[in-house]
Amino acid sequence: MKYIRYLIKSILALLLALALFTGIVLLVDSRNTDYLKVSNNPASIQTSYVINNVNIVPMTRDTILQHRSVWIEDGIIKKIAEANSLHINKVDRIEGNNGYLSPGLTDMHIHLWDRYELGLYLANGVTAVRNLWGYPMHLRIKKELDDNTLLGPLFFTSGPKLTSAADPGDDKVQVQTPEEARELVIEYKKRGFNFIKTYAGLSEELFKAITDQAKASDIKIVSHPSREIPYLEQFDPQIVSLEHMEEIVQEGLNYRPDSSKVKPIIQKFADTKTSFCPTLTGYYKIYEMLEDVNVLDSELAQYMNPLIRKTDSKVQFERWQSEKERNPAITGSIYKQHQFHLYVLEQMQKNGVNIISGTDAGIGITAPGFSLHQELSLYKEAGLSNYEALKTATVNPAKTHGEFANTGTVEEGKIANLILSKTNPLENLETLKAPEWVMVKGHK
Repeated sequence: MKYIRYLIKSILALLLALALFTGIVLLVDSRNTDYLKVSNNPASIQTSYVINNVNIVPMTRDTILQHRSVWIEDGIIKKIAEANSLHINKVDRIEGNNGYLSPGLTDMHIHLWDRYELGLYLANGVTAVRNLWGYPMHLRIKKELDDNTLLGPLFFTSGPKLTSAADPGDDKVQVQTPEEARELVIEYKKRGFNFIKTYAGLSEELFKAITDQAKASDIKIVSHPSREIPYLEQFDPQIVSLEHMEEIVQEGLNYRPDSSKVKPIIQKFADTKTSFCPTLTGYYKIYEMLEDVNVLDSELAQYMNPLIRKTDSKVQFERWQSEKERNPAITGSIYKQHQFHLYVLEQMQKNGVNIISGTDAGIGITAPGFSLHQELSLYKEAGLSNYEALKTATVNPAKTHGEFANTGTVEEGKIANLILSKTNPLENLETLKAPEWVMVKGHK
């Protein structure tokens, strides 16, 4: 009897401690995100402005529209005209000081863990994101953003990752049967997830069940290629994009970079008009972890979610440092594959593949927001022009998903997701790292 009473007291104490810990976490989260609440930012409630005297980077073509004014009404670009020509009653004016007004940026592959990360995206000019590791909490965050009670980028999220029993891990759903696969697609669509995320362990049978049901349920798929299916057989009209350049090497080329054998893969993307999300930064971070033993103490690493930094970041760093001890040549091998990634990306651009910028932000040491600028710099290193690189984070996402259709360009009728920079980003993308201000849905 004493043992039972002791056990009950222990369980109650544990539950109390858990409740207290949860309360503290929620309190800290609330304080860290208070500045993102629209109710705490009276100025951000306003969504109608006239922006005067700016040079517009429209992204409809490779050009600059000089000396313009832009009228924004209720978060939508209402009219673009010559500078000083728009005089709208009872609408505040923002002086652009001859700066450059360009579309907000989009990161098409992120993993969000906390509301405070939304501020990191906005600070870096990222005004739309595609979250690809969905949980129910993301639907709550999405609702706050959609209801304009919370400031943050336009937020679209997949459901939980769908894989099979051949791919263990509690971070994804191991689907057992085609019937279960179909039920999950229906359920995720009903819950409000924007798309389905397929993952690395799906069999052909499960893959087909998911794609068939996605078509019937009218929901698109974002695919992390499965190692159980030949790479070239993973293209389907319901799949809007395939993720990760390293998966082309690992799954498509059997870990053997080959410029001739990669050609059919590039052609398949072009022929099917399937978008490709390279996440070059996520892979390059492996090289950084091998090269720099102090990388976890770097300034950028401090912007990682604290829990992720103490778990995933640490685990990945130790994994690669251990691998380096066993195989000193690994650093050179990783860098050599990175160079092949750049080559493939250049060939994709030349062959008309719709490349969409994505970073894998939120895991490892890939910091939210900041990493998109590194991603774009890698595209430049691969041979893309400033305009071509910028398209991957503006125009090209709008081609990929209907949800992004009203973003990506500075045009009348588009959502006012905007960046004002001092200098022309078509001449120097680095200027986007330090925006004068950022606007999302007309909120400045």
